[in-house]
Amino acid sequence: MMNATVVTRRSFAPKKSQLWQSLMFYEQIVEPPPWYLRLLLPRPIRTEGAKSAVGDEALCLYDGGHLIKRVTRIDPGHRYEFAVVEQKLSLGAAIQLSGGSYTLREIDGGRTELSVTTHYTGGRSPRWAWRPIEAAFCHLFHRHLLESIGRKAGAAS
Repeated sequence: MMNATVVTRRSFAPKKSQLWQSLMFYEQIVEPPPWYLRLLLPRPIRTEGAKSAVGDEALCLYDGGHLIKRVTRIDPGHRYEFAVVEQKLSLGAAIQLSGGSYTLREIDGGRTELSVTTHYTGGRSPRWAWRPIEAAFCHLFHRHLLESIGRKAGAAS
């Protein structure tokens, strides 16, 4: 098994503070995912628990399983990190999630860049063949997540 990290970035018009609020009070993606994600991902049901302070744990329920995420670091307005402390959820290609983060930074033109990072271990071999497939799939999911957070922040402006 090999560790991997995938990072996806997107810039948004809403100010950094609006995106941060959207991120911190984000419960789950309301919009249905595109058909290609529905084929490959378990369907999210709901999230329970707090996630606004270091040490908080949230139970993310899916059709067929769950994840438990623990907040490991919060730099207000800038960075939010979490660890996946339990995964009872089957993801394609023998993927075991270990954690991730969200990072915000101001960029030119008054825009804000939001990046989402996922850390995981992939178990399929050969790794040289599976790593690009896993990364492409992860980027697709990240883009769906970023669009949903951005829409929520835009609605708040």
